[in-house]
Amino acid sequence: MKINRAIVMLFALAQAGVATGCRQQAATAAASTPPVQVIVVEARRQPVAETLSLPATVVPNETVEIKPETDGIVQETKFGEGERVSKGQTLVQLDETKFATAVAEAEANLKLSEANHARAKQLLEDKLISPQDYDQTASTFAVNQASLELKRRQLRDARVIAPFNGIVGARQISPGQVVSRTTTLTWLVDLDIVKIEVKVPEKYLRQLRIGQPLEFVVAAFPEEKFRGEVYFISPQIEEGTRTALVKARIPNSEGKLRGGMFASLELTLQLRDAAIVIPEPALMSNGDNFSIFVVDAQGHAQARAVQVGFRLAGGAEIVKGLEAGEKVVVEGLQKLRSGAAVKLAPPEASAIYRAR
Repeated sequence: MKINRAIVMLFALAQAGVATGCRQQAATAAASTPPVQVIVVEARRQPVAETLSLPATVVPNETVEIKPETDGIVQETKFGEGERVSKGQTLVQLDETKFATAVAEAEANLKLSEANHARAKQLLEDKLISPQDYDQTASTFAVNQASLELKRRQLRDARVIAPFNGIVGARQISPGQVVSRTTTLTWLVDLDIVKIEVKVPEKYLRQLRIGQPLEFVVAAFPEEKFRGEVYFISPQIEEGTRTALVKARIPNSEGKLRGGMFASLELTLQLRDAAIVIPEPALMSNGDNFSIFVVDAQGHAQARAVQVGFRLAGGAEIVKGLEAGEKVVVEGLQKLRSGAAVKLAPPEASAIYRAR
């Protein structure tokens, strides 16, 4: 039994010596491994706007196809193509001869029926006619009154007027032309304010609100950004596209925007004033999971899982796993492992720094 105990003790001492030797070798190897040269940047806070890019269409504030309210012959056009007109201004004058004649005839009929009605009223008071005879004259008088109002309205309809302030389009008729109620005379548009119409996918609707800002560009003015505010969000989703119609108003005092223009729109969904942002190259991805390397106070790289928020041009918002001011490795990731010693290269050596 004593011999066996001695053997066990010798074996344990041998094992401890081996372990100590391994640790010494590992420490020696670690000490002999040179630090990995990396470039780091500090995580910083900055405003971040989460935007949605969508195609949109510019439409006038108001637009109407001008048609006559009655059939007739064009006597005179009183507008120039592309001219600005005011509400109530006469645009087209139809020949009103037949309408004026009809008014004169209706006035004569009314005058006669009015006299007959007054006479019948007196006769009824003297009990010289029956109430039924009086009612007949009263009915004729009322019918002639209504007929005169109708003829006067038809006479007024011989003038086609502008329903609102705006710019008239191309002239579609000429003097002497016979027109009907379905004939298009011209168009009238109001461009002092224009609207933007865009269809927004339903998953973003919870982030929309009335008064939300947006900006867009059009091909005619590619270097200029136009800005407006949302004033309408459709209460109903289109089943075919699963989108909702959204409208915004944009001031257009210079008249640069025209109805029908195609617009590339940026809709601001969220605005965060102090988000943590790092350069895009610092991210390492594994499917939907992201991680980064940060350099600790002892000069060692430490791998850390992070949650990515909004993506920027060349950058990414970090919503969890990183604090502002921490040093994040942006170049030299391929040679790193967690716990490795690092040597910091000057920021000027970074392609990211030079691209700024």
